Amino acid sequence: MIPEQTLVTESKAPLAPEISGGQWINSAPLTLKELRGRVVLIEFWTFACYNCRNTLPTIKMWDSRYRDKGLTIIGVHTPELDIERNLDSLRREIAALEIKYPVVTDNDYATWKAYKVEAWPTLFVLDKQGHVRWTHVGEGAYAQTEEVIEKLLAEKETGEVTKKPQAN
Repeated sequence: MIPEQTLVTESKAPLAPEISGGQWINSAPLTLKELRGRVVLIEFWTFACYNCRNTLPTIKMWDSRYRDKGLTIIGVHTPELDIERNLDSLRREIAALEIKYPVVTDNDYATWKAYKVEAWPTLFVLDKQGHVRWTHVGEGAYAQTEEVIEKLLAEKETGEVTKKPQAN
């Protein structure tokens, strides 16, 4: 069960900052405005980060499980080491790690700073209106994050939860 104090209510959730320009991999450039109507999970990561690599199987599973149900995952690759700034190295790592969701480079830390990120990995889950409803820093909280994804996918555009029809 999601602790109520951690899932920000829609009325109190801040609008997510737009993703700053960078090189997009696995996708044409995306904007959060264009993604309205979809739940968006933004993961700040870097390919040499051990903790980031530990989160990848779960992130990839969510992409596979929920992409067709309204979830868009965006990996914001904010480098820690000089080798991670190299676009060719990043492309090789994304292919080797079999990452299929969109990844955007953040070599100038503009998106990192806009989101006030302090550590890798950091997850932000946005509702269908583009508001930050859930944040998690580090590994773990996978079940809680997935519960948030499911809850936000079930919300109507207004933030109300869509009721599933009862079987007779």
